Amino acid sequence: MMLKTKDILTLGELTADEFDGLLKSTIKMKSENNIPQDRPLQNKTLAMIFQKPSTRTRVSFDVGMYQLGGYALSLSSSDMQLGRGESIEDTARTLSRYVDCIMARVYDHSSIQALAKHATIPVINGLSDSFHPCQTLADFTTILEHKGRLQDLRIAWVGDGNNVCNSLIYGAALSGASLSVATPQECQPISSAVRFAKDHTEIQLTENASEAARNADVIVTDTFKSIHDTDGTRISKLFPKYQVNDSLMSLAKSDAIFLHCLPATRSSEVTSSVIDGPRSVVWDEAENRLHSQKALLRQLLSD
Repeated sequence: MMLKTKDILTLGELTADEFDGLLKSTIKMKSENNIPQDRPLQNKTLAMIFQKPSTRTRVSFDVGMYQLGGYALSLSSSDMQLGRGESIEDTARTLSRYVDCIMARVYDHSSIQALAKHATIPVINGLSDSFHPCQTLADFTTILEHKGRLQDLRIAWVGDGNNVCNSLIYGAALSGASLSVATPQECQPISSAVRFAKDHTEIQLTENASEAARNADVIVTDTFKSIHDTDGTRISKLFPKYQVNDSLMSLAKSDAIFLHCLPATRSSEVTSSVIDGPRSVVWDEAENRLHSQKALLRQLLSD
């Protein structure tokens, strides 16, 4: 199934069937020993813009394009006229004449929106301060692998209502999984994502981490460090009650799994006993960034 949308900025651009198709395509591609024999993206080029550094995003997109037969070009702001004041709009128009797709990892979501508006080629949000759709594709692929289904699963998010949380909400809505989001009052997810989810699935917002985790099939968290606020003040004030530890995991179902998008700060948002323990699937989750990126690129760029 080819995607009807040109861009992936939040996941809200997808239908439930398209989301399901991407997850199944990801699992199929993973089973093909990484490199499809038909090399479907031969002679296709991906421009990767990094305002914010990355490990998993850069490597997975770079390797993914190579395995599909294409080429990825990595650009930091200092490599481009963006670093000297050229507008995002003009950058989008120029890159559209050179490459087949843009993936951008930016600080402000308005930047990725401007790229998509003015580019004539697909634009993928590799991360913004508001959404992280590529991570959600990998997350739900991992859940599907380990649980065998998504419909009617109970997923608990514990921590900051951040960009990863916002896209996870879209993923729950598109998959039919129910979601309980436990955050401090000051750190709730974006209201538009919550409204979208309410139209498609069961979603609960709470300030109580234990309430969210109770009887969950999946527990998910992320760093407590905001993309714009890393001095630690916010963490020490708001988040001590939201650590995922053995006590919190004990409230979930006995076969519950734990996800974290990485990088993780052990002893902050999660304890070592959880992230390194038998219920953690974070390394499968990290690997699935590669396979889900390939599935997405193939759907957007195949002729």
